[in-house]
Amino acid sequence: MRAIIYNEFGGAEVLHHGHTDKPEPAPGEVRVKVVTVGVNPLDYKRRYGWVEQFYPTTFPAVPGLEFAGTVDALGEGVSEWAVGDEVFGWTRTGAYAEYAIAGDIVAKPAELSFAVAATLPVAGETAQRVLDQLGLKEGETLLLHGAAGAVGQVAVQLAVALGATVIGTASPANHDFLRTLGAVPVAYGDGLADRVRAAAPQGIDAVFDAAGHDALPVSIELRGGTTERIVTIADTRAEEYGVPFSPGGTPPEAVRAGLAAQARLAVEGRLAVPVAETFPLADAAKAQELSEAGHVRGKLIIEI
Repeated sequence: MRAIIYNEFGGAEVLHHGHTDKPEPAPGEVRVKVVTVGVNPLDYKRRYGWVEQFYPTTFPAVPGLEFAGTVDALGEGVSEWAVGDEVFGWTRTGAYAEYAIAGDIVAKPAELSFAVAATLPVAGETAQRVLDQLGLKEGETLLLHGAAGAVGQVAVQLAVALGATVIGTASPANHDFLRTLGAVPVAYGDGLADRVRAAAPQGIDAVFDAAGHDALPVSIELRGGTTERIVTIADTRAEEYGVPFSPGGTPPEAVRAGLAAQARLAVEGRLAVPVAETFPLADAAKAQELSEAGHVRGKLIIEI
């Protein structure tokens, strides 16, 4: 089967468009034919070897966490799925490939395109997990770094639905877009603390860092010098600041329940992650380079 493969850590140049064996489902497993893949910042961080403590790599490796596609083959004992079922979720063997062994998956609503379905698993699970870890409540104010990215957009929409005020950092080009989601946008960079204080004179109750880029020191300052109720998914130096880094760990049943709920919200038009750009599988390295450069509004999608 066609796949993107890398055999060492490094830049996008280590990614190769080649062929590898089609994975066979073991008892209890499901193999899927991948239609679309969501590109995530974690993909390039794993490619560099930056998150080995959370996601150990075995070479040769196929990148990619999330997909949308169809059930292709069933391992012994699988009865809840049938060949041809349209599904989306996570893979165990890497999503940048024609076929993969599924991880946590749910049925894809017919009203949801394969491209849109592939935008939801990582962004949805991550946003909900961190908001839960922060204990965000109605009436509180959340500072969200990287609000215009895929995770940030979902987090804005979920937090606003909860009844919270969201101060979202983003480049000025994304400010009008963030306002449509219900966030109060502020530009990142020098003077950020003063801009946040002006936008939220009531103070900041919690901080969700989905951007990295040295957002933690100013976050601690805005929280009055405490690291309480600050969580990052983007800064691997979090431990140096005494801030929790959230790599995952949501129980499988909660992952599936969240996927199903967010798919319903997407179908109803109450949750949206726009597709920023699509790439063929052969151009996966270009997609990762664009992701690594940052400033992507929405989701990058690979079509198999």
